[in-house]
Amino acid sequence: MAKELYKGNSRWSFLTSFLIWLVLYAALLYYWFNLTAWQAISDSSVHVILLGGAGFLISRNLSYYRPGAGINKFLYVTVVSSVMAALWVFFTHWLLETTFDSDPVYLHWLNSAIPIHFIVGCMIIAGIGYRSQLWYDEEEEQGERERREANEAIIREAELYKLRQQLQPHFLFNSLNSINALIMLRPEQAREMVLKLSDFLRGSLKREDDHWISLKEELQYLQLYLDIEKVRFGHRLTTSVSYDEAAEAMYMPPMLLQPVVENAIKFGLYDTVGDITITIRAFVEEGMLMLEVKNPFDNELQQPNKGTGFGLTSIRRRLYLLFARQDLMETGAQENIYTTLIKVPQTHDKSSNN
Repeated sequence: MAKELYKGNSRWSFLTSFLIWLVLYAALLYYWFNLTAWQAISDSSVHVILLGGAGFLISRNLSYYRPGAGINKFLYVTVVSSVMAALWVFFTHWLLETTFDSDPVYLHWLNSAIPIHFIVGCMIIAGIGYRSQLWYDEEEEQGERERREANEAIIREAELYKLRQQLQPHFLFNSLNSINALIMLRPEQAREMVLKLSDFLRGSLKREDDHWISLKEELQYLQLYLDIEKVRFGHRLTTSVSYDEAAEAMYMPPMLLQPVVENAIKFGLYDTVGDITITIRAFVEEGMLMLEVKNPFDNELQQPNKGTGFGLTSIRRRLYLLFARQDLMETGAQENIYTTLIKVPQTHDKSSNN
């Protein structure tokens, strides 16, 4: 069953329109057809009240039952409207004939007006029926759209959650392997790495339900990750983090930078000799937060566009799910420097974390 059409403001509009029609029809009968005031008021009241009841009934009927799509549903309204108009003419004629049975002039006029009343009644009842049909159909379509959008949102949130959860084991396994290697050789560094890993995972749990965080919070979280990596790689790894004053006030989805930096470290350190510097820069351009990560690579040992790994793939997918755009992440290489650029539109509601 669809929600009732005539409720609240719609109900008052319906009643007001019929009340106005009642007054206008009574005036027409009195001034144009020279009926007495009592006859005009009675005739108008009986016709308009019963016609309003017929309109309400057909609208109510359509809220419970409507035929399938196509011409059938409009044919159904037409047939029902014709039957109801005929019943309306019958009952109004019977009531008025009973009330004014001693006035042959009025009865003659009433009988002569039967075809006109039937045609007008059909048009009005059918008009109310068609309007109700369209309104209920639109309401059902809107409900279907809302259910579909809610379902798509649930699926999108589930996929985003899955992507975020997949990043944690990927990094955790690497860290545990490094700790295992350090336990025997450098136990103090292994202990330090365990503490930093604990802080990192605690921070990730706090951000589990966050949809947007400030750039400053993301950089604090990233620093925990970088501290762990510096324990792993020692003096070989240095980082340079900078951001504009305008970028500090920007917001972004959480855990967006860490996979990118992890990818930069992986392809910057594993296949190069000597120390490297990972450059992380945040700035504002065209109203969007721009996140740029640069790492050196050895062009003879690897191909920069190959093996970008799960991290960048997941980030690209997250950006699409969040913003429905495929152009928010760019990668490129120039003069042995591999650059990843992420663009974050500022579309979140600042009054809510959602």
